[in-house]
Amino acid sequence: MESQKVDMFLMMNSRFFNPEAIPLVKKLMEEAAEDKSMMVQITPYKDPYVFLIISIVGGHLGIDRMLLGETGLGIAKLLTCGGLGIWTIVDWFTILQRTRENNFTRLQQILFS
Repeated sequence: MESQKVDMFLMMNSRFFNPEAIPLVKKLMEEAAEDKSMMVQITPYKDPYVFLIISIVGGHLGIDRMLLGETGLGIAKLLTCGGLGIWTIVDWFTILQRTRENNFTRLQQILFS
């Protein structure tokens, strides 16, 4: 993929990935075939700050975990009322990182499928 397209993609979507993963994303996209790069560009990524708000509002119900694809943990969080509140508070501080990791995993699945 052209370097200009990769730079444009990163400029528009860097908030969806961890800052330390940006060089790897750039390298992977530059080496990707044109059809894969198009799929990467049109894929909707999850916004970490939206998930933070969801975690604050409905985290004690496990909604944040379920939306990230961690259904089993979401149900466990629901049944334990957010781990008596402790699990909910921990998730408030880790949800941004986990959402960005989820987005990076999605990008890798597209590029290596």
